[in-house]
Amino acid sequence: MPHIQQLAPHVADLIAAGEVVERPASVVKELVENSLDAGATTVIVEIQHGGMSLIRVTDNGFGIAPEELPTAFLRHATSKLRSAVDLAEIGTLGFRGEALAAISAVSRMEVFSRCSGAELGASLCLDGGVPGRVETAGCPEGTTFVVRNLFYNTPARLKFLKSDSAEASAVAGMLQQIALSHPEVSIQYIRDGKEELHTPGDSKLLSAIYATRGRDFAMNLIPVDGAGEKVQVHGFVTDPLACRGVRNAQAFFCCGRMIKSKLLSDALESAYANRLMKGKFPGCVLHVNVPLDQVDVNVHPAKTVVRFASEAAVASAVRHVVSDALDKKEMPKQETRPVAAVVTQREDFYQRMDAKTFREQGAVRQPGQAQRRGAGPELSGRITFHDVVKPDLREDVPKPQSGFTVRTVEAKREEKAGFAGAGIVETVGEQTAIEEAVYTPWRYAGEVLRTYIVAEDGDDVWLIDKHAAHERMNFDRFKANAEPIMSQPLVAPVGVDLQPEQYGILLENLPLLEEFGFEAEDFGTGCLMVRAIPSEIDIGLVRETLEMLADKLVSGGADPGSARDAMLHTLACKAAIKGGWKSDPAELKAIIEKVQRGEVQFCPHGRPVKVKLTKYEIEKMFKRA
Repeated sequence: MPHIQQLAPHVADLIAAGEVVERPASVVKELVENSLDAGATTVIVEIQHGGMSLIRVTDNGFGIAPEELPTAFLRHATSKLRSAVDLAEIGTLGFRGEALAAISAVSRMEVFSRCSGAELGASLCLDGGVPGRVETAGCPEGTTFVVRNLFYNTPARLKFLKSDSAEASAVAGMLQQIALSHPEVSIQYIRDGKEELHTPGDSKLLSAIYATRGRDFAMNLIPVDGAGEKVQVHGFVTDPLACRGVRNAQAFFCCGRMIKSKLLSDALESAYANRLMKGKFPGCVLHVNVPLDQVDVNVHPAKTVVRFASEAAVASAVRHVVSDALDKKEMPKQETRPVAAVVTQREDFYQRMDAKTFREQGAVRQPGQAQRRGAGPELSGRITFHDVVKPDLREDVPKPQSGFTVRTVEAKREEKAGFAGAGIVETVGEQTAIEEAVYTPWRYAGEVLRTYIVAEDGDDVWLIDKHAAHERMNFDRFKANAEPIMSQPLVAPVGVDLQPEQYGILLENLPLLEEFGFEAEDFGTGCLMVRAIPSEIDIGLVRETLEMLADKLVSGGADPGSARDAMLHTLACKAAIKGGWKSDPAELKAIIEKVQRGEVQFCPHGRPVKVKLTKYEIEKMFKRA
């Protein structure tokens, strides 16, 4: 039986570091948040080789006193809390006092700092968490942290890291979120000597959005500002017409802290009810502020998850404030004219006369008299409704004789077309003879809601999801085809701006994209230049398809088989007919045939494509059974 013993301090530090430092982006997050807590208005982040060889974070904040430098790297050392009472109202981004200790434990680290008003600064070097001697140094006001050789002493952590481009994209994504949470701070990001992000820091949220998300996103936003039940909500949401097929454009912040919240996401999407096409999701940059004692930020080591004291109040505030903003946007603008511009009616527009004068003018038909056209001076030359003679549009349609069945060979041939073993219909007089087929095909009865096919099979009725069924047909066809998917070159290349994580994962899988018909190359700063696309995909769906591919590649991991299936799923979905589209009956009949034969049972995601209603079930609904 193993004995219980206390871990060595170094081992404990490495375990603690694993909770805080997952990748270079985690280091950047902790250091930049420290800069913001120190009152910085400018933060510069530099990385090399994805942050593995170098991370440098420079700010113009308050700085650290020379005598406090060694203390700053001790576990549970912080300037942001003093007592247990402070835990009830945390207003700073960092408060655990573990970030610097954790980062220094898995890297070689240097710090240079000079307090405001001091003539000189100080520096300190640490190797694997072991500090050296504090030395006097000439440096600007503020603090600079330099992190080198991250995870050099924890090789197990290194094997879980991704490529340099993927890690750099993760850093960029982290900085974008921080810039959106603090638009009053200028954030500059330099990767391998090239500037990739620079926000103005002018305190305008829209400026930060423009710098981080790009022009296309920023130009399709609706401002949001309101409050309810001590919950303040402000920011921007996307116009319903500009919503996309993924949720990655949603960014939520609480009291200046970037958070992930399904509660807020659900509340946002509920505000868009009946405003969006199926499969579209709104984007947003929303700041939700509540009293500090009404939110618990000490839930997760990464501090990206919070707990609200009143979740219902927060969700209600988000839903109603966003809904009001959308209603205001959709409300038609009423043109108003100044009073002077309003034209009054002429005084003689409404003529007044007594009954005798009216009769004298011949405008009233006496009972029993037929009034001829133009009888009165006021009616001369006018054509009244009664003057118009409406033609009789009815046609005599001969009714079929009793007992005679009117059928056409062509209609039956069309209904049987495409089915193996279908018989030939022959009509002779009142007799109709049909050869027995191998099976009786389901009868196409129509389509409802432009989404579900209705087919009749004897006493059974089938409802078929046309998009799900067609998606499965495409997926099976793509997977069975040993040849590469045909590619179509574009007349003009299309630049697709992506979120950092999407951008990084697609750069890692460019050969896989090429295998499936895409020809794309890195255009820098989060943009892919697409020169060819699969022939099955419409050019208008390029951005949406790549975003969906990236999300599936991220969730599917690095397994090649999973990555290929993710590609096939996306292509099959985008090439399929959509719910809400008007479809040709011939297309729908082909889908019915596949479903009836059993070749299509489930969509690639596992959802059923058909539902059966028996005659008994239908009659039971109408109280006939």
